[in-house]
Order: sequence, then structure tokens, then C-alpha cells
Amino acid sequence: MGKLTVRRALPLGFVVFCVLAAFVTSPVSAALAQHRVVSADPADFTPKVVLGSTNTVYAYAQVGSTMYMGGRFTQIADSTGTTTYSRSNFAAFDAKTGAISSLDLPANGAVQVVVPAPDGHSLYIGGDYTSIGGVAARGIVRFDLTTNTLDPLFQPGLDGVVSDAAFVGSRLVIGGTFSGQLRAIDPLTGLDTGFISFKITGKTNPDDAIRVRRLAADPAGTTLVALGNFTAVAGEPRAQAFRVDLTTTPKATLSTWHAPRFDVTCPVANYSRGVDFSPDGTYFVVANTGGYGGPNSICDAAARFETSDVSSTSEPTWINFTGGDSLYSVAITGVAVYVGGHMRWLDNPLGNNTAGPGAVSRPGIGAIDPTSGEALDWDPTKTRGHGTEKLYVTKAGLWVGSDGATFGGEDHPGVAFCPVAPK
Repeated sequence: MGKLTVRRALPLGFVVFCVLAAFVTSPVSAALAQHRVVSADPADFTPKVVLGSTNTVYAYAQVGSTMYMGGRFTQIADSTGTTTYSRSNFAAFDAKTGAISSLDLPANGAVQVVVPAPDGHSLYIGGDYTSIGGVAARGIVRFDLTTNTLDPLFQPGLDGVVSDAAFVGSRLVIGGTFSGQLRAIDPLTGLDTGFISFKITGKTNPDDAIRVRRLAADPAGTTLVALGNFTAVAGEPRAQAFRVDLTTTPKATLSTWHAPRFDVTCPVANYSRGVDFSPDGTYFVVANTGGYGGPNSICDAAARFETSDVSSTSEPTWINFTGGDSLYSVAITGVAVYVGGHMRWLDNPLGNNTAGPGAVSRPGIGAIDPTSGEALDWDPTKTRGHGTEKLYVTKAGLWVGSDGATFGGEDHPGVAFCPVAPK
């Protein structure tokens, strides 16, 4: 009961690499494929976020053996909870042992995204702050990992929040509430390259700013999906989601892709909150909020779309409904589509804040079969709280960021890691 009629995607070639001209010494890798579903038993070594009423984890980025973490918090503790460290919204720790780094780069607002440069020598840290590391800054900064200092030459001159960012070829694409809401910037200077320039207007949520909340590009760097609070792009109707054609010159163009289901008004003012491409680039999945809108909507659901479909009446291959609970995050590994939020169930198209026919319990996190669109058996359970904001895939497993206190029946406030067994 958790899906629509399935249209099987044709397998394409695996990861295609993009090279950062004059900036990168190694290629930009696409989404990581894993050979099996991760363990439901979380690792014991992860640090703990000292949770409060609004504390949560929004972002992860691994460089070498170090994991960088962003969110809204003031303290983190070691895995035993015995030693506490003051860390304002940004922290670093060993991805294999959980040992907390001495790096202290306090931000006076939430850090919402952390992106490593493809050469591994710097980090881009974005969020809702006006000061970071004692330096006045807005939206996003470049942090040099060789000197552990903020790069003074990186001056994007933004007037708003940066909530997501990703490298696509030689460009760093950022999304947020700043003027224009979506742009491609020079990774060294921060200046707008002018490659992406659309007028984004309207609001699906009248109580929030016009914004691009999440974005993702396919592994080949040919198309980008942007999600957020808007109703039109470049004068064309595009509620909640649009695609950008990155193959055109001298500028990117608005794709013809349009999914009418996003135009359906949900019971709760909303916008789409999570997106990820499959490792082979053949499809992407969008995670949505909005309350129970019935099986003809896309409210409170995860939906798969085929990358090759750029029609103006695009329909999902499948939709998995929660039955009235928001989804905030998605990560695809090839064998699974992981979704996170504050949901109680998956496979629940007919449940309106109840467990309808066929519903399966999946508190806070779950996994969906990429082909059938039905929930997999994987069910670690976690504290629902506000919800799971970040799912981050590495070769070693899946990192989970949230405001939840427990994961898999264990004490893992804010941070959990589910390892994947080796081949």
C-alpha cells in the first residue's frame, strides 16, 4: 500500500566524475553506493550532542578520518558522556573513534551545511549566522584546513542564509534566502559566476521567506534539483521543486521538468525538504512535509522521479506515504533509499494520522526499496522529536543527525552511525 505503480528504471553507467578546473587535484565523487543495507545496531563510539529544546544536527562532512558536524548546539560530549566540550554549532571529531577534535570554530547561529572542497584542503561552512570563528561573516565561509583559518579572500557578499551547497564541476552551487536564492559561486573568491540566475517568486509557506532549502546534482553534473519555499521560477509555475539544465551555455537554463503533484496544496503550509540522486544518476528521491493530503498528493511522503523524464507533467515512479508525518531527509545508496523525519509509519497512503492498511512502524527513520517503493525490513527505531534532519553516506556506513535522544534503543543524542558490513 506504500507505493504507486512501478516503472522500472533502466540501469545506466555508474559514477561519472566532475573535475574542478584549476582548483582540484582529484575528481569530485558522486553519491556513494553501498553493497548492502547498513546495520540497525548503531556504533558505540559516536559523540553526543548535549540536547536542549531546539538543539539538532543539520550537517556532516568527512575529510580523511575527520568528521565535521554542523547544527544548533552549544555543547558536545564524548561517547561515554563524561567529558563535555563547548562547541557552538560546529564541531569536529574522529570518524573512526569519536574522539573530539580540539578545533573550536564557534558560530553565533545554526550551521546548516558543510561541504569539503574536492581537493580536501578546505571546507565551506554555511548557515544562519553573522559571525563565525570571531569573524563577521554572512551565509557561507571558506575554512582552510591547512592553516585552520578562515580565508579572507573568500567574500561572497551575501545578504541571507545559506542552507545547502554542493560542488558541481568547478562551481560551488549554494541555496538559501539570499538575493536570488540560488547561485553558482567561484570557490576561491565566493563571487557569483552568473551561471545560475533565475527569478524565484511566491511562497507555498506564507510564514517563511522565499528560499531554496535543499539542492542536489546528478553524478554527471548535467542537472540539478532545487527544493524550497516558492511557487514560480523564471516566470514558470514551479511550486516547491524545479530542475536546472546545467549543460547549456553560457548560462544554465530552467528545465522543462514539472511535477504537478507539487502544485497540490497540503493541509499544512509546507515545502519539500530533502533530495538525493542515486549513485548511478538514473533517479532522484524527494522528501516532503505538509500533513496528510491523501494518495493523490505528495504531502508527507517520499517520491522517486526518473532523471530522464523532463516532461512538464512528470509523475513519480513511486510514492511512499507516512500518513501525516513530515520527512526532512533522504540518502540513496543503490540498495536502499533512507528517509528521516518525525514519521511514525511508512507504507501508509490511507492512514490519516493513523496506521492505515499495510502501514509499517518506522519511528524517525526508515529505508525504502528503490525499485518497489515499499519499506525495507530495516527498522532501528529512534526518538522522533522534531525529526531526522540529516542522513550522510560514507564508505563505512550511514551517519544520522537529529534532535533525537535515542537510536536503536541506545543513548545516542543528536549523532548516530550505522556501519555497513564489509563485503
